[in-house]
Amino acid sequence: MTFRMIAAGTSLLALAAPVAADEGMWLPSQMAEVAAQMKAAGAQVPPEQLADLTKAPMNAIASLGGCSASFVSPEGLVVSNHHCVYGSIQYNSKPGQDYLTDGFLAKTKAEEVPAAPGTRIFVIEALRNVTADMLKGVTTKLTGRQRFDRMDANRKGLIAACEKQPNRRCDVRSYFGGERYFLQQQLEIKDVRLVYAPAGGIGNFGGETDNWQWPRHTGDFGFYRAYVGPDGSSAAYSKDNVPYQPKSWLTIAKEGLKDGDFVMLAGFPGNTNRWRMAAETKSVFADRYPLNQKMLSDYSDLVNKLTAGNQAAEIKYANSVRGADNTKKNLLGQMSGADAIRLIETKEAEETAFRTWLAADPKRQATYGPALAQLDALIAESNKRAVNDIKLGQMGRAQLLSAASTLYRWAKERAKPDAQREAGFQDRDRTPRTEGLKQIERRFDAMVDRKIMEWALEHYRSVPAGERNDVLLAKLDQIGLDKLYAETKLTDTATRLAWLDKTPAEFEASTDPFIQLAVAAYPYSQQRLDEDKENDGKLNAASRAVMEARMAWTREQGKPVYPDANSSLRITWGHVTGRKQDGVTWSAFTTAEGMAAKHTGKGEFDAPDKAIELVKARDYGNYVAPELGTLPVNYLSTVDITGGNSGSATLNAKGELVGLAFDGTLDGVISDWRFNPAINRTIHVDHRYMLWVMEKVDGATNLLKEMGVK
Repeated sequence: MTFRMIAAGTSLLALAAPVAADEGMWLPSQMAEVAAQMKAAGAQVPPEQLADLTKAPMNAIASLGGCSASFVSPEGLVVSNHHCVYGSIQYNSKPGQDYLTDGFLAKTKAEEVPAAPGTRIFVIEALRNVTADMLKGVTTKLTGRQRFDRMDANRKGLIAACEKQPNRRCDVRSYFGGERYFLQQQLEIKDVRLVYAPAGGIGNFGGETDNWQWPRHTGDFGFYRAYVGPDGSSAAYSKDNVPYQPKSWLTIAKEGLKDGDFVMLAGFPGNTNRWRMAAETKSVFADRYPLNQKMLSDYSDLVNKLTAGNQAAEIKYANSVRGADNTKKNLLGQMSGADAIRLIETKEAEETAFRTWLAADPKRQATYGPALAQLDALIAESNKRAVNDIKLGQMGRAQLLSAASTLYRWAKERAKPDAQREAGFQDRDRTPRTEGLKQIERRFDAMVDRKIMEWALEHYRSVPAGERNDVLLAKLDQIGLDKLYAETKLTDTATRLAWLDKTPAEFEASTDPFIQLAVAAYPYSQQRLDEDKENDGKLNAASRAVMEARMAWTREQGKPVYPDANSSLRITWGHVTGRKQDGVTWSAFTTAEGMAAKHTGKGEFDAPDKAIELVKARDYGNYVAPELGTLPVNYLSTVDITGGNSGSATLNAKGELVGLAFDGTLDGVISDWRFNPAINRTIHVDHRYMLWVMEKVDGATNLLKEMGVK
């Protein structure tokens, strides 16, 4: 855990500058500050309603812990993207039952199947400012490690107090480099079931070829259902559980959107980097992104080669490969986008102007100058280690080594009082750890895992001695890969789970080769952890002061002051709008005819036969867009998003559901670092296409009735 620039956030919100274009990922508590701009843009929902997390539409918004979602019925039905429920489709698939290809539909609740272990639906309840509590006992006299430990204890105390309420999952997040802290409280629903996902030829139509591209024709949607115990409490899966009854759910719009209409999103964007310092930004694009992109590409190619022709293995690794492919293409877009908008030069020029402003006032220089110098030095040190850390990190892709390392660390932490354990290894984390270990059984192949480990070891050994864990390498050489995989018992799920209750002494006496490897690797990992804590404490002190100055300077420039994304609830807005650039015109909508024209019947462009027949017959029911004269599939808007917004409910001016955000365009993903209204576009699946697929293609009339559509 770090307290530094995990993300940026809100400070002095009443002084927020006027919004430029559709830029900004705004906290609900900021709605009063931006109400005039939203109203001028076309919003009809009162801003105070959007600020209230206890009322519709905001308390219908949910998180899947990496994707966004929303309730769409009084019986706990949740809609998100197809790629957000993909892991559960994969987990429930096998040869002869290939839901990835054929899709899945439960015609009754009894036919719904448990989602992948670890799947959660988190219902937002509160975002509270806890800055004073986080900084209690923090002084300038503390060392970096002392500062980290003090704030870590404060954070754990806040979370523990919040989670005394049953069934709650709470977290404290950093905003503006630690200038503010908010506690996010969510109801955690543990029994999640897969309800419906269209065929891969709808939900993933275009595959990697069309990913991050326009025009797009992808029906990227799927449904879960939330279940609770008969008494309404959150409970693990049981046949006796009943559908959760949300306090509100979104209304499906009876009318569709047209070009120029206002839209807004409510969701949980992951991370943006718009407040990063110039030196850090330069290092990311010069060194880290190129290496990360190559690693992801090589990993994906390796797994595809190893699983080719083996349907069972292909299914097991489908989710991992899709995630790697998505990220590697995103990184390519970010790198080319940085060049196109001259990101580094712009950041350096802006930072030079900021430093000049700081130095121009002796009082400002005395207050913030030392912190800026300290931050510069810490960033320089971090930049030196970044490339090696990426190479070392590839070992985490070997699932059995990762499991063994996690289990041994779990045992070591269990020897401490719960409040003193590392975040992620407390009692509150036992269930997620257990479910993560369970997932391996359907996402693991010993031959594939060994080859991945061999590949990862090549990169690990390329790091100079002394900057890697040489004890681990020596132990690995002693054991040998043959023995490592032949004699381990960690391939068995029950055996893996049993290690959660063993003592450090039992680990240290074990003859299991992966356990022996994890034990040998532990001291070095702890040494690195201690170093990171010292640095994080120093970074927190420096960045908190520097960000205070940067916000003041930014407001003087008349620029918007809003939070960098950090997986907390945000609201964004914009308009349905195409794009014209350098002789290329993008219309705002794509159509069913465009999907049929791309259909080849093979690979990524293999739509279901029934869908193609319906398009040829122009059988679109009531879902035709009058302005288009046909069925819309996807549309573009100017809303400001990033990863984590996938599955975000797209709402019209009245707050009704009109689709789901699921992607951006390749040249626009640079918005993670800088928003550019000329190029940034979000891609949404139109709710009319969703309803058409449900009714006409898959016959999901049970769900349409439940959502009040039929």
